[in-house]
Amino acid sequence: ALKDCSCILRTPVEAIRPEELSQSSFHGCLADSDLAWIPPSTGRNEMVFCSSNVSHYELQLEIGRRFNNLTSVYLARHTPTGMQVAVRITDLENCSEEHLKALQNEVVLSHFFQHPNVMTFWTVFTAGSWLWVISPFMAYGSARHLLKTYFPEGMNEALIGNILFGAIRGLNYMHQNGYIHRNIKASHILISGDGLVSLSGLNNLYSLVNNGQKSKVVYDFPQFSTSVLPWLSPELLRQDLSGYNMKSDIYSVGITACELANGHVPFQDMPRTQMLLQKLKGPTYCPWDINTFPRGESRMKNSRSGVDSGIGESMTRTMTSERLPIPFSKTFSPAFHNLVELCLQQDPEKR
Repeated sequence: ALKDCSCILRTPVEAIRPEELSQSSFHGCLADSDLAWIPPSTGRNEMVFCSSNVSHYELQLEIGRRFNNLTSVYLARHTPTGMQVAVRITDLENCSEEHLKALQNEVVLSHFFQHPNVMTFWTVFTAGSWLWVISPFMAYGSARHLLKTYFPEGMNEALIGNILFGAIRGLNYMHQNGYIHRNIKASHILISGDGLVSLSGLNNLYSLVNNGQKSKVVYDFPQFSTSVLPWLSPELLRQDLSGYNMKSDIYSVGITACELANGHVPFQDMPRTQMLLQKLKGPTYCPWDINTFPRGESRMKNSRSGVDSGIGESMTRTMTSERLPIPFSKTFSPAFHNLVELCLQQDPEKR
């Protein structure tokens, strides 16, 4: 895979300055004295400026792909310093207008957000028709990667708490600055080698601030990938005149908590219509543990556990069809169950 990028090293390089990235996206927000950018109060917030010379990066291993395989993510070494970094290389020529807009949004916001729990880009530059983005290397990858590799049946409550605490701190910072994330999920929660949790996936963020005025609700519905639908709130999916607000992200936090607890993404295998009905009518999804599945209901397909456990018959059929293990030995605290229940309230005002 590394050979594919050899041609890039011979192309002209042009650094991108933060002031060149934004046309008017942030003008209203930065001009509004009531919504000043709030710096982080605690935690690490280092900014490293790597060079914009492609020959200074030794690509070592492809560790992921994004944007319909238009972006390749590499573990690389910054040769002048010897530091390990993550390098994202995007083929701009083959990007759709929507992909370009999402990339621009992510790059711009990464320069303006300054918080230890929000993913930052150290250097962004173009090499011919390729966009290079240099960012910290997160040694443990995403929370989703940890699930798939080490915790296929879900994490314990202490680990979930540490991961969600960092992600929620970053999310709260975004909310304070007038932004809705709209893309909260385990794959967008990254963990560094020293345990720092950073929230990524900034390409679908939406600002509530326009022309110095902060809106109460949003009606914008971008072309989300179908893969992100299970995490989206019912009011966002509904697309009606009520709109949605920052509470939509809280719902996504609840879904992510279940994802981390169960090792399985809620609603993932449901048809879209059935998913929406389940979210609108309930009952709500919940973490699976010994209290969710009493021992007397050990075989769901021959029991009424879908009703008795409060997770719904459709959810039971989904889990049964996949033959998921029933976590008899796992226990989550009442406080954790209550947190998830509050996050997944159908009425946003009750979250």
